Amino acid sequence: MNRRQLIQAAMAAAAGMAAWHPLASRAANSGGRVIVVGGGMAGATVAKYLRMWSNGGLQVTLIERNPAYISNIMSSLVLTGQRSMSSLRFGYDALRTRHGVKLVTDEVLEVDAVKGSVMLASGQRLMADKIVLAPGMRFDLLPGQTDPARMPHAWSAGVQTEQLAKQLAAMRAGGTVVLTIPKTPYRCPPGPYERACLLADWLKAKKPRSKLIVLDANPDIVVEKDNFSEAFFGLHANVIEYHRNVEISSVDEPQMMLYTNGGAVHGDVINLIPPQRAGKLIEQTGLATATNGRFAPVDVLSYASLSAPKVHVIGDSSATTQPKAGHIANQEAKVCADALVRYFCGLAPDPAPVTNSACFSTITRTQASWLNVVFQYDPLTKTMQAVPASASASLGWSGDNFEDMNEWFKALMADSFA
Repeated sequence: MNRRQLIQAAMAAAAGMAAWHPLASRAANSGGRVIVVGGGMAGATVAKYLRMWSNGGLQVTLIERNPAYISNIMSSLVLTGQRSMSSLRFGYDALRTRHGVKLVTDEVLEVDAVKGSVMLASGQRLMADKIVLAPGMRFDLLPGQTDPARMPHAWSAGVQTEQLAKQLAAMRAGGTVVLTIPKTPYRCPPGPYERACLLADWLKAKKPRSKLIVLDANPDIVVEKDNFSEAFFGLHANVIEYHRNVEISSVDEPQMMLYTNGGAVHGDVINLIPPQRAGKLIEQTGLATATNGRFAPVDVLSYASLSAPKVHVIGDSSATTQPKAGHIANQEAKVCADALVRYFCGLAPDPAPVTNSACFSTITRTQASWLNVVFQYDPLTKTMQAVPASASASLGWSGDNFEDMNEWFKALMADSFA
């Protein structure tokens, strides 16, 4: 697949080619009730498609504590001043008015996975036939971390993104920026590497003589190795200092120091991206039993929890063989929505689901690369496996790819929120 085919596929999805479902007329009379917890890429998409594919027959309630979603995708461009936070803000009006999703702005305190109910902070308890949990990620604080604003991760777009942007802007020329990469799995595998490239390009122009130290807890670049290696050791070699297998044991916030298995590292600005795990509700409900108790194992035919079949887990909190990223969260949501429509029609899930993971990565402030992989269900391992022939990546980076990245982003967000 070339870059033009990639962007055309994303645009086709946003145009509504998946709006119709063969079981829509049957599902329209089902009267099933579904509660969706979390309004990110996964939660918004599953709520929308449950309503569309059931022809409005399923009662869908989306519970989200925030009035709008702030996209993590493209948020690194806020750090370089190329995007505003408002350009990453997506509300839920279309889900409510166009698709008939009932929106509840509240926080879920408790999930009863047996009875199929949720308790809200407001004191209300809601019941449903099925519950879909899409609470995203939460971050593990490292020893010595007490003030998130001191070494912001900015890995969940919002306040910390703005804090990191201000720190970078205020840094002196010739200063040192440190960016850390946690062990996999973490949200958006290429994300830290593309942020490093983007910041390196920005530092050249805005903060001459500055250095970017990248501390990677993994043994090597985990994705798109050819392009990122060429960027790190070629294009940005005079700025980026890359270190593998570096694990952080503690931090000293007042001194701006990181203590690692390779020694102490000081930075004028530290973008500390910590280890990640499933949202708090997943652990509270007893669903986080995979990946050393960090994520929820699921049946990828429907994303039903292996511990509580009445509950489905999609997006970053689920433990699958697929990457954790916005595009794949959108894809998992559609597989889950299809399975639930079939369930309310008395049918089994599709036995051969297919998902697609596509992304662009900024290599400079005006050029990008891209990567695409298709996953198919393997009945022997009961997992989603990458199709070797489908894996493709750009040879290098270009301005055309950067323009396509913006179109891809618009299409993806429209498919989830419009």
